[in-house]
Amino acid sequence: MARDAVDEIADAWGRELPGVVGTELELSKRAARLTALLSAPVEAELSRLGLTKAEYDILAVLRASGQPYRLRPSVLTQRLVLTSGGTSNVLRRLAAADLIERDPDPSDARSSWVRLSTRGVTVAEEAVRAASAAQAAALRDVPPHTTRAAIEALRDVLVALGDTAT
Repeated sequence: MARDAVDEIADAWGRELPGVVGTELELSKRAARLTALLSAPVEAELSRLGLTKAEYDILAVLRASGQPYRLRPSVLTQRLVLTSGGTSNVLRRLAAADLIERDPDPSDARSSWVRLSTRGVTVAEEAVRAASAAQAAALRDVPPHTTRAAIEALRDVLVALGDTAT
């Protein structure tokens, strides 16, 4: 079996603190490495498109919501695990770039909707295509059955940790 940097880190801790550091370190380090390896090419594509990761995430969630491509700011904050202040800052930038529009809620004066503009739909679709292509290229040497097994195993871990859809 091929060894990687995480194996070396786990071995080092096994020597230094036997029995203290184990699979939890390996899982968290491998998840972090996987995120880094899949995020780097995506972030390069987003930079080429003039988008930050947070801007992309909001555009993608809005586009995936289906027509009329709108959600409440609180839903975006919850889905993307952002602070409300962080969401507000990103929404301001997207509005200034004419990628989203803010609509008041006629039934609740304290609430509003965030909606992709026509240009926002186009940019969101271009960004999602570019991000997907970048990740597919990064995974091109991974056999499909390995990818599927990793997806299923990570889902099981996340569900066991209480990360379920609400």
